[in-house]
Amino acid sequence: YRAEAQAGMKIELPDQDGEVDPLQLGGDGGKPEINADYLSAILKAFNDQFGDIAWGDVDKVRKAITEEIPSKVAVDMTYQNAMKNNDKNTARLEHDAALRRIMSDLLSDHTELYKQFSDNPSFRKWLADFIFGVTYRRQTPGPSAGGGG
Repeated sequence: YRAEAQAGMKIELPDQDGEVDPLQLGGDGGKPEINADYLSAILKAFNDQFGDIAWGDVDKVRKAITEEIPSKVAVDMTYQNAMKNNDKNTARLEHDAALRRIMSDLLSDHTELYKQFSDNPSFRKWLADFIFGVTYRRQTPGPSAGGGG
């Protein structure tokens, strides 16, 4: 395949002052809103499955899992683009890649959490499923720039 110019055009804009509307941050990133009842159910399931892990600072781990990691994954641009422009499976692949990058970044501050993520496959799967469930929002693609063909 090669890139080929198919059409050329000159765009002329009127010579006048204009304004650009501020960026709307509705569902395109930012800190995800987490339902408290949903969060309680998730934490109960987590404790039922992984309650035997002797965390050094349980509150720090809980905060990382419920706030810090989801908010960082949610604003990952590659993941946002995948949600916007691809199907759920592709978005999941980009989510998992973003989660791995973020977990690596958290290594120094959350050593115990990173160790469980890297060494415990069932914990890694649970965390990935949880974070994806919290951050995935199917977005409809914007209007296509190209016409018919």
